[in-house]
Amino acid sequence: MVKIVFPDLSEKEFESGVTPLEIANSISVSLAKKCMVAKFNDELIDMSQHITQDGKIELIHGGEEGYEDLLNHSCAHMLAQAIKQLYPNAMFGVGPAIEEGFYYDLDLGDVKLTEEDLPKIEKKMQALVASGENIERMVVSKTEALELFKNDVYKTELIQELENGVITVYKQGEFMDLCRGPHVSSTKWLKNFKLLSISGAYWKGDSKNHQLQRIYGTCFASEKALKEHLNNLEERKKRDHRKLGKELDLFMISEYGPGFPFWLPNGMILRRTLENFWYKIHTDAGYQFVQTPIMLNKELWEISGHWYNYKENMYTSVIDEKEFAIKPMNCPGGMLVYKNDIHSYRDFPLRIGELGLVHRHEASGALNGLFRVRNFTQDDAHIFITEDQIEEEIGRLIDLYDYIYKVFNLSYHIELSTRPLDKYIGEIATWDKAEKALAMAMEKKGIKYVLNPGDGAFYGPKLDFKLRDSMNRIWQCGTIQLDMNLPERFDLNYITENGDKKRPIMLHRALFGSIERFIGILIEHYAGVFPLWLAPRQMIIIPVNNEVHLDYAKELELLLKDKDIRVTVDNRDQKMNYKIRESQMKKIPYTLIVGDQEKNGNMVTYRHHGSNESVTILVDDFVAMIEKEIKTLGK
Repeated sequence: MVKIVFPDLSEKEFESGVTPLEIANSISVSLAKKCMVAKFNDELIDMSQHITQDGKIELIHGGEEGYEDLLNHSCAHMLAQAIKQLYPNAMFGVGPAIEEGFYYDLDLGDVKLTEEDLPKIEKKMQALVASGENIERMVVSKTEALELFKNDVYKTELIQELENGVITVYKQGEFMDLCRGPHVSSTKWLKNFKLLSISGAYWKGDSKNHQLQRIYGTCFASEKALKEHLNNLEERKKRDHRKLGKELDLFMISEYGPGFPFWLPNGMILRRTLENFWYKIHTDAGYQFVQTPIMLNKELWEISGHWYNYKENMYTSVIDEKEFAIKPMNCPGGMLVYKNDIHSYRDFPLRIGELGLVHRHEASGALNGLFRVRNFTQDDAHIFITEDQIEEEIGRLIDLYDYIYKVFNLSYHIELSTRPLDKYIGEIATWDKAEKALAMAMEKKGIKYVLNPGDGAFYGPKLDFKLRDSMNRIWQCGTIQLDMNLPERFDLNYITENGDKKRPIMLHRALFGSIERFIGILIEHYAGVFPLWLAPRQMIIIPVNNEVHLDYAKELELLLKDKDIRVTVDNRDQKMNYKIRESQMKKIPYTLIVGDQEKNGNMVTYRHHGSNESVTILVDDFVAMIEKEIKTLGK
């Protein structure tokens, strides 16, 4: 017998091996029909899974929010089932849930799908929803699994890589798939889905392998959530940073340099404003700044380990018969800066920042505007501390990250990745202390975090900051990595209070991650409508009549420029309404109109971007308002 505890803390005993479906049926048949999955001891399990130990159970109803990964993974299986019915010779790679959706990799032989085929596949999937196929979990041996999937070379390869033991297979109707699960109890819970696109994907991500066809889709608990997501996708297309970057004259990519962005005048203003903001807040936080060379000798990269582990992504050259490499990371140069002086415990925390230009050889197919480039500027910092300072310094960093992300109205959550099970360096006791310090720093500030056991780098645990933008997308930008590797490799030391030599603890941290990528994110986050302090063109002045009002417009321009406000006069021979519309299209925050009333009263009439309302005020009041908005970063 097993004792099952329900959410209301009531208890009931069942025969060992009972399933959540049987438990639900014991309460009421109508309840069982509403359940799509269960939680047992806070872990999701199938409704058909056998329970052989005591524990607490929660029965999850279909349509409940918060189980999108479960829905998407199950919908990927339903897609595969539909494909198998339409194309009986199909073979399948993998079909995981991903951020905001799912995909499945398919081998259809000579059949090449296009976007026009998606409605036909959707129709077959809708029929599977209507039929309400039960999804059943099966436990088989490795030999049995190989027999079940003997006609699918990809599944066979995956099974052969598994250790002997329990293998789970999911069956819905005539279709079976290899999977760990869990899944919803029936295809009827998957009605709010949409197939989105088709692309190519190499088997296991290796270009040496066969190229499969990948179908992307998404599934939600409700029709409303699906519609909101599809509307978001349409809005994202409008906000594409490559499209807006061209329209707003921010950057360009030339065929002479794929993956190497060119910054145009407006883009340079945006970039420099962002960099100046970065320098200001880091100066206030006690950072010192360095600049390290872009190209350094091969021997340095051998010491750091990059030459052996990252060489294929590095650009190299020969100088004076010696091999050099353009840096893919700033860290080794930072180690040389540290070794340039003798340090004592009194120097710590030693915070060294660098906006360092790095180059990485990315595959041409992976290049994507500013999001994936071959040269970019990392906003790095290397912080040297003692073990006892870890918790306090991490707390300071969290405050810094929190402030900066709030400036851009980006929410975030933090993930803590701990020591890998096998490949790691350093003593376990040091790892334990470091992980505890990272966790304590967040707990002291009341910050909830996601734990990723075993997902740390081999050289130390880390915190990853996952940002959420205005389009509800998640971006990995900020990171704090505790490194016990490079101080050892580069023989870094400091003098302790007792006069002994000891290795420092080193924190790597990047806040934007990459200036280029962060700007790409901001372009889409703001839809090109930047806050006033960040906007490359803050305002434009339009004279009603050039012959009468141009001189006053130019006087106003000089006054505003003297206040370091980015302003120009539009004195083109075009109609005023045309100029106003163009100002709106160029997403300039303020459009100023000056005519007789403004000239005679030392006034200005302004219109804020996105508003049809015109406001007329004294010039001095307008300047004070603008200076306050810039100073407070628009808050």
